[in-house]
Amino acid sequence: MDPEVMKMLAIGLAVGLGMWGPALAIGLIGYSALQALGRNPEASGPIMTNMILVTAFAEAIGIYVLIVAIILAMIV
Repeated sequence: MDPEVMKMLAIGLAVGLGMWGPALAIGLIGYSALQALGRNPEASGPIMTNMILVTAFAEAIGIYVLIVAIILAMIV
């Protein structure tokens, strides 16, 4: 295989596996928040605030993966 093809495969695998965690985390955050809202609707303010904050942290991991992929694409 050509080195360029190997590089693109490595980038694809890195992004594919690296985005799996944040996607799973955001899904679990939404699931847990909806369960909490179903049990205690009066606490919707703090639950939504914490949900948005934790989702932003999970999203940051995905952004780090994207930056690493861009850096890998620029190498060689």
